[in-house]
Amino acid sequence: MKNFEGILICTDLDGTLLASDKSISAENTAAIERFKAGGGKFTFVTGRMPYFAEDARDKVCPNAPIGCINGGGVYDFEAGEYVTAEVLPREALELVEYAEKNVPGIGISIYTFERIYFSAENEAMAEFRAVTGVANAVKPYREIDIPIAKIVFGDTRRESLVKLAELLLAHPLAEKFNFVSSELTLFEILPKGVNKGSVLPKLAAHLGIDMSKTVAIGDYNNDIPMLRAARWGVAVANACEEAKAAANYHTVSNNESAIAKVIADIESGKMVF
Repeated sequence: MKNFEGILICTDLDGTLLASDKSISAENTAAIERFKAGGGKFTFVTGRMPYFAEDARDKVCPNAPIGCINGGGVYDFEAGEYVTAEVLPREALELVEYAEKNVPGIGISIYTFERIYFSAENEAMAEFRAVTGVANAVKPYREIDIPIAKIVFGDTRRESLVKLAELLLAHPLAEKFNFVSSELTLFEILPKGVNKGSVLPKLAAHLGIDMSKTVAIGDYNNDIPMLRAARWGVAVANACEEAKAAANYHTVSNNESAIAKVIADIESGKMVF
């Protein structure tokens, strides 16, 4: 029975689909398979690059392209190519230079559409590589001559990231870009108009799904535009207060098989389209 026909579920990965130990529960995977078998489209929208989301792809087998780079791209794993990709203007490197001069010790990484380069090292960058397994490809940001997808600053000192955000948002070039805090230790520069909310209509249009039949699930600040864009914006119980305020539906935590709970609530009619 195609009881999920025409519904699109987009979930964040870390802190949402993934439990705190980075695993995906058997309850979540079983519910996702049931949802897909019932005609639904399931995928994830993440700040990660496609090559850095392959493990999650292999575990849940999304039956739609993923949203990646915090909204900067739509990537089709089956075709092995980007459906859409937003390039960061080179002017962004002026902001990087400004940050480097005014926030001593800030970590800097440059994301191209194929790999991540590390231009300034610190504890946050080392921790990021340790958790993700990303290779330590070192390259000065001014020497990167291929299209850039986003720029990520990192620091374990919260006060440094607060100072960084204040400086960049006050910079004369700030209006040409989007900025987002994607984790407690990370702050990003994205192309103007790009966020997780901007990628949701692109995914829906690509799949021929009406936005009134979309569900977005998330936990952090970078998920807020996606939660607001969807018909049902769902915050997990462990979400930050800002994400909870932006959502119109709350569910259990990422450690309690949140995706399975949302799918069950669709089945039971608690979430009506």
